[in-house]
Amino acid sequence: MPAYVWKGVNRKGQKKKGEMDAENENFVRLTLRRQGVEPSAIKLKPKDVFENIKLFQPRITEKDIVVMTRQFATMIDAGLPLVQCLDILYSQQDNRTFKRILKQIKDDVEEGSTFADALKKHPDVFDELFVNLVAAGEIGGILDVILNRLANYIEKAAKLKKKVKGAMVYPLVVMIIAVCVVAVILIFVIPVFQQMFADFGRALPAPTQFVVNLSNFVKSYVVHIVVFMALCIFAFRRFYRTERGRTVVDDLVLKAPVFGVLIRKVAVAKFTRTLGTMISSGVPILDSLDIVAATAGNKTIETALRETRLSISEGRTIAEPLADSDVFPAMVVQMISVGEATGALDTMLTKIADFYDDEVDAAVDALTAMLEPFMMVFLGGTIGGLVVSMYLPIFQMAGAVGG
Repeated sequence: MPAYVWKGVNRKGQKKKGEMDAENENFVRLTLRRQGVEPSAIKLKPKDVFENIKLFQPRITEKDIVVMTRQFATMIDAGLPLVQCLDILYSQQDNRTFKRILKQIKDDVEEGSTFADALKKHPDVFDELFVNLVAAGEIGGILDVILNRLANYIEKAAKLKKKVKGAMVYPLVVMIIAVCVVAVILIFVIPVFQQMFADFGRALPAPTQFVVNLSNFVKSYVVHIVVFMALCIFAFRRFYRTERGRTVVDDLVLKAPVFGVLIRKVAVAKFTRTLGTMISSGVPILDSLDIVAATAGNKTIETALRETRLSISEGRTIAEPLADSDVFPAMVVQMISVGEATGALDTMLTKIADFYDDEVDAAVDALTAMLEPFMMVFLGGTIGGLVVSMYLPIFQMAGAVGG
C-alpha cells in the first residue's frame, strides 16, 4: 500500500502534517476530514533510493527501543488495541529504519500474526529475550507489565555496557595516540637529526644509535609492518569465529589479571538480571537458561549455562551445576541456592544483579584510577626516551667544547 505525506489545518486553526498509508489520495483526504483536518497538500511519499542499503540507513539504538517499549506499555495499559498502538508508534517514529520495521510489524499483526511472531522476523532489532518475554506477556495477558520490565532491563543493560566501554576505550585511545606519535617521530623527526649527526664524524651513543636504527627499519618496512598487523587482526578474527577460538580467547579474557575480574562481574550481572527478568515474567526455567546462554557473550560462561540447563533437565537444582562450573563466585551460587529453597529465585537474582552492578561501578572506577598514572608513565617514558636519545650527542658535543 503506498504512503502519502500530507499537510493541513485542524478546526482550531493549527497546522498539522503527517504520513498515511492509503489506497489513493481521495482516501487520505476523506480520512483527514473525518479526523477534523482540512488537507492543504497531499502527495505520494518520495522513495528512499538508499532504502535497501543498510550502510546509509540510521541505526536503531537501545534508546529507541526503550522509548518505544515504554510508550507501548502505557498505551496497552490504557486499553488501546494492539494494532492502534502500533499505528501510533509507527506514525510518530522519526527514525526511518525503525519506522519501516514498525510498519512491517503492524501489517503482520493486522494479517493475523501474534505480536511476538511479528517481532521474531526482525532479530537484528528484537532479540530472543525480547520476543520470548513478549510471547509470555501475550499468553498471560500482562503485556503492559512485561513491556515495562523489558524497558527497565534494556536501560540497565545499556548502562552497564556503557560503563565497560568507557573503561576499555580509555587505554585503547591512549595506546593509539602513543603509537601515532612514536611513528611520526621515527619517520619524520629522527631522519632530520640523523642527517645532522652524520656531520659530527663521531660514534653515536648506544641509545641514539638504537633509535636511528629503529627509524631506518620503520621507514624501510612501514608498509610491511602495516600489512603484517592487518594480517594478524584478520587471522585473530578468523580464529575467534571458530568454536575452539572463542573458547580459548574467552577463557583467557576471564583469567586476565586486571580486565578479567571486571568482565566476570559484568557477566554475572548480565546473567542474573536476564534470568531474573525471564523467570519473573513466567518463561520456563529451561527456556530461560537457553536464551541466557545464547546471549551470554562469553563462550566459557555460555558452556557453563548450557551444562546447567542439561543438569536441571536431569532433575538437579540450578545451584549445583553452577558451583561445579567454577565460573560463578561462591556467593552468587549460595544466594541462588537460597532463592531456590525459598521459592523466590527471581527476587534473589535481581538482588544479585543490583549488587554486581555496584561492583562493576567500583571495578571501573578502580581500573580507571590505576590506568591513568600507568598510561602517563608509559607515554612520558616512550616519547621522553626518544627525545633524550636524540639530544645525547648534542650534550656530548657541548661537554667536549666546554672541556
